[in-house]
Amino acid sequence: MLPLHPFRPRLVDALQGYDAAKFARDVGAGLTVGIVALPLAMAFAIASGVKPEAGIFTAIIAGFLISALGGSSVQIGGPAGAFIVIVYGIVERYGLANLLIATILAGVLLFAMGLLKLGALVRYVPVPIIIGFTNGIAVLIALSQVKDLLGLRIDKMPSDFFAQIEALGSHLGTIEPVAPLIGLASLAVVVLWPKSYTMPQAPVSAWGKVVRGLAHLPGTVVALALATTATALLKLPVQTIGSRCGGIPQGLPAFALPEFSWSTVKQLVFPTLTIALLGAIESLLCARVADNAADVPRHDPNQELMAQGIANVVTPFFGGIPATGTIARTITNVRAGAASPVAGIVHALALLAIVLAAAPLALHVPLAALAGILLFVAWNMGEWHEFARLKRFSPQYRTILVGTFVLTVVFDLTVAVEIGLVLACVFFIWRMGQLFAVRPHGTDDVPPGVFVFELYGSLFFGAVGKIEVLPGQLPEGTRAVVLEMHRLISMDTSGLEALQQLHRTLKRREIGLVLANVNEQPLSLIRRSGFEAVIGADAIVPNVAEAVEQFG
Repeated sequence: MLPLHPFRPRLVDALQGYDAAKFARDVGAGLTVGIVALPLAMAFAIASGVKPEAGIFTAIIAGFLISALGGSSVQIGGPAGAFIVIVYGIVERYGLANLLIATILAGVLLFAMGLLKLGALVRYVPVPIIIGFTNGIAVLIALSQVKDLLGLRIDKMPSDFFAQIEALGSHLGTIEPVAPLIGLASLAVVVLWPKSYTMPQAPVSAWGKVVRGLAHLPGTVVALALATTATALLKLPVQTIGSRCGGIPQGLPAFALPEFSWSTVKQLVFPTLTIALLGAIESLLCARVADNAADVPRHDPNQELMAQGIANVVTPFFGGIPATGTIARTITNVRAGAASPVAGIVHALALLAIVLAAAPLALHVPLAALAGILLFVAWNMGEWHEFARLKRFSPQYRTILVGTFVLTVVFDLTVAVEIGLVLACVFFIWRMGQLFAVRPHGTDDVPPGVFVFELYGSLFFGAVGKIEVLPGQLPEGTRAVVLEMHRLISMDTSGLEALQQLHRTLKRREIGLVLANVNEQPLSLIRRSGFEAVIGADAIVPNVAEAVEQFG
């Protein structure tokens, strides 16, 4: 029976010794993150091709569940920028109802991964693949915002990269003059607005105190508030949430079951795997970033995956979209002084309060302002400096990173990660095969006709060729071959087969084969396979000296 991971949320441990001081820190951090999360949740939803309330409900419900049940002390869950391209493509190809079903199925898969203790496997995804698809998704997010940034009159944007380029180019004549001004002004406010984490701690002037106070207001909220106020008061001719989506309802939606059929589920295998894979990678990467940024206990990856799974199963029943850990909001939570998962719970409740009190105000939010905010998110999401550093790394690293990036942009994330992993495996096999070596051993007083070779590295299916060519390198008159195997760290069945073939070839030429100083793993495989009985127990000796004595 497989050992299962116990279900124990980090909140249980965090509440032990919890006091009023920690609660005050968590409330302050939760309120700050709740304000930051509001514009991002709406922007992510609209960019994903769904209504803004879907993003807000996801931030509230999934954010609450991930914090209450997760394995991280400070991680904030909700809709993420990385899902924009994925969700938009699924909605366009399969429809909103099937997106909800795929999200539920992905949630079940995520929970199963955590329960079966597979959380650590996500860490084995190579770094160049992660950088490649992250940068690729950032490019696609930025491209998807050009329409709203320029106010282009495009009824429905396609999900294909080249089709998007064509659609944008063919509609450049429909630019709304005001929209780019609002979008770029919003982007400028977010970029230039002072950040609290950059403020000096030493005493400052009176103006410095004012700037320090303003820095506690999130730039995204300031940009959204200014753009919304200007649009409402000046009646600017731009598209708004009200004109496109009809506003945001006050209150949470009712529980509803999406249409379900097995014939539909069969079509959703790849969307489900994509959501689960991206959700697992994003959430655990975010949790690792949080561990490094905050003085908190290290996260439990399996518990985190189980919480992500529950959140993605529950949220779609209320019209929500896929959720995962969000780095920007998590870092905001850490910098605001969060002490426990209570901060994430407060963030969800703060969002709920905002929706209940101020939903009508969303009617006047200009889509161009949300586009400007998302451009900032896309820029921060990408690790662009890695492209400049490519020349420092091997051709294999460059191929994987650039290949994953291009495939993510041109095709989709699933194809990019699959091919990236295949390339990473191929290059790893090639590299390990290169590291394996068969070298002449520098042993003195070797009798004539006896040749000693030392094996280095790992003898596996990618390196057996160097054993197979060994008989052809032996001169006439060879009486014996000794393989010194002290530096052979491992061997697989293909390597064993190569040794067996070497023995058969040498035996036909009446040349003896002796294995000296064999390590535990290769020796165990040799004995279990029966090769020891074939070659003879006296042909496996502790050292080269004893092997040479047999032919002295």
